[in-house]
Amino acid sequence: MSKTNPTRFLVKSAVIAAIYVALTYLSGLFNLAYGSIQFRISEALTILPVFTPAAIPGLTVGCLLGNLASPFGLIDIILGTIASFIAAVLTRALAKFKFKGLPMLSPLPPVVVNAVIIGAEIVFFLPEGFSITGFLIAAAQVGLGQLAVCYLLGLPLYKAIENSGARKILED
Repeated sequence: MSKTNPTRFLVKSAVIAAIYVALTYLSGLFNLAYGSIQFRISEALTILPVFTPAAIPGLTVGCLLGNLASPFGLIDIILGTIASFIAAVLTRALAKFKFKGLPMLSPLPPVVVNAVIIGAEIVFFLPEGFSITGFLIAAAQVGLGQLAVCYLLGLPLYKAIENSGARKILED
């Protein structure tokens, strides 16, 4: 078993963060990056912890930087970053569970974690304040957007990485 090169790890994390930020801002141009209706293209990258632990800090920092443009301000920077970190760790933990060669459970943590944390965050900004109904609606909206991106874009990204040989670049 070889030791991980810290420079290589840092570079991989930084590249993942940069791509995440760019894709988040691209989604923001179409009003799809923030709010209860989200379709962040960058969330397809949440599959990357399956390949490398360097994706965990990469996605976390990428979310922090991506959320600098959030209309929800500091609360979204903090809670979004925490949600991304938790989801990335859980995605990595589920990496070995595959069905027909696909890590079918790995995209689930970003869906669930973001639905709960970001759904709660959004409902606190409602004019009427927090309500369980408001939370369930916001969580469902965030969760459905995450589900679409993580499964419809994330799993094909996984297959593309597997089939192209890019896996060797990502793995440690």
